[in-house]
Amino acid sequence: MRSADSDALLRKAMLLQRNGRPQEAAAAYELLLARSPDLPDAWYNLAVLQRTAGRFDAALASYRQALDRGIARPEEVHLNRGVIYSDCLRRDDAAEAELQAALALNPQYVPALLNLANLKADLGQRDEALALCERVLTLDPDSSDALARYADVKQVAGPDDPLIGRLKRALMQPRAAADKANLGFALGKVLDSCGAYDQAFDAYAAANRGSRESAGPGVVLYDRRRQEAFVDQLIDAFARPRSTPAAPASPPRPIFICGMFRSGSTLTEQVLAGHSHVTAGGEIDVLPSLVRTELAPFPARVAQISPREFDELASRYTASLSKLFPGAAYVTDKRPDNFLHIGLIKTLFPEAKIVHTTRNALDNCLSIYFLHLDHNMGYALDLMDTAHYYRQYRRLMTHWKSQYGADILDFDYDTFVRAPGPAVQKLLAFCGLDWEPGCLDFQHVRNAVKTASVWQVREPLYQRSSGRWRNYARHLRSLEAYLGDLVGDPAPAGESIRA
Repeated sequence: MRSADSDALLRKAMLLQRNGRPQEAAAAYELLLARSPDLPDAWYNLAVLQRTAGRFDAALASYRQALDRGIARPEEVHLNRGVIYSDCLRRDDAAEAELQAALALNPQYVPALLNLANLKADLGQRDEALALCERVLTLDPDSSDALARYADVKQVAGPDDPLIGRLKRALMQPRAAADKANLGFALGKVLDSCGAYDQAFDAYAAANRGSRESAGPGVVLYDRRRQEAFVDQLIDAFARPRSTPAAPASPPRPIFICGMFRSGSTLTEQVLAGHSHVTAGGEIDVLPSLVRTELAPFPARVAQISPREFDELASRYTASLSKLFPGAAYVTDKRPDNFLHIGLIKTLFPEAKIVHTTRNALDNCLSIYFLHLDHNMGYALDLMDTAHYYRQYRRLMTHWKSQYGADILDFDYDTFVRAPGPAVQKLLAFCGLDWEPGCLDFQHVRNAVKTASVWQVREPLYQRSSGRWRNYARHLRSLEAYLGDLVGDPAPAGESIRA
């Protein structure tokens, strides 16, 4: 039986958690559980707080305590442990084991089925992912998430494929705006894949409208003036190369890959991951997390950080890589939006190599508009907002190159797909790596790919996405006029290009 003091401490911890004071809440739970350890729900709540704080090993241990002490709905705990293993610790085998444990307890547990389908898709296991989506749709025929995921994985036979009709019927049913957006992006993808370009564009436009609507009234998704001001601040904060600490000599050495979303960064990472000395790190959140926390408000706070503090931040970053990828010599950090942080990267790691992925501006903006991105990337919901963001990105990259040009390599997608050998040789030389022919067989690299390019990088190199914008030319006249001097078109005129 709990004591009155334990009850009071539990109430305090829960109140702190509800009031958005996570550190104090976690401390209260830890004190409570030291006194009264047989409280599975308290262990669960502590695990949630630890996971949010990035204390992943501690969260796993707390979730284990909740399981060992008989928590209700243990399948939910296994699911949460699986997500930590997959998304945070890059341990896909452990993630699958947790999801299978959840399903052993409850074979009809839809969240575990969906997460396992996502994991199988990330690993390029198409048939397994499809089968899991089909299981969910048998249990819940109206599941928007399962149907959209199924459409993302399924290869359609043509404009008459039954999946297209199924998606259209699902969109006609009463649904929340977010669900309609999810299905609309899926419909756009399958229509695009079978050459129904006008219908695809209409589906994507409706999906973006639904996504904007789901953000709720009063939410400013993209503010052009604010973005311009932010770029001004970055340029001012890093107006010249800063006095920096020495680069760490011990591995793993980071190779930063950045650029606009949908500019070929996943493909570039897979090429490098074909090298025997390179491990694919994916979209590592360490730098953006520092920007959100210790370096906030960024970039203004940068001027207040001492060289010693920068050195500590660099060591923490390297320690994170070592923990995630033990024994790796080089690790790619493929966060596209790290182009915003190149000044910070070069401050932390003066010897860092930055691979800047680029592609045709119209292809890039169109591909972003066709992708279901989070609302914090609100520029993606409107083509002209995307174009404005693109111009600001190019303005910032011009500044970074004026400061660190020798350590920034433009790796152009369109050039690469036309002549991969010379492009890869240049890329490897830039990164200080010897030539290995396996880098041209990137489709055989077996790692989890957690981006929209998961299926593209499982195929041999193709050119059909280069010049894709031509299929939508009549919808892009305003975009083309606005981008003007930034538009290059390496794709030849003539035949329609299938994505």
